[in-house]
Amino acid sequence: MNLPSRNSRTPDLPVWARWQSGVLTLALHVQPGARRTQAVGAHGNRLKIALHAPPVDGRANDELLRFIAATLALRRAAVRLTAGAASREKTVALDCDETSAPGLSGLLLAAAGK
Repeated sequence: MNLPSRNSRTPDLPVWARWQSGVLTLALHVQPGARRTQAVGAHGNRLKIALHAPPVDGRANDELLRFIAATLALRRAAVRLTAGAASREKTVALDCDETSAPGLSGLLLAAAGK
């Protein structure tokens, strides 16, 4: 995955989040088939999210995008999977502005209890 590097115009974000040109990109590690859907916390340079849905017929991907949209109070259309459809390592893009990027990543950390 090739994420943009930080510079003076990039908001202070966790290592697993990058903001560029109106898009907040999240590097995620997912665990499908978990007991419940929840943000777990940092997993290396990614945010780990446990998903209740099984990895069958795209159900885990759908559950991931629904969970992120609901947790961040975003329209589902503003959240899209950009890489890793068949992998545990996924990249999700959120349409947002620069001022809301740190708050959105903070909401995911709060959901993880961190």
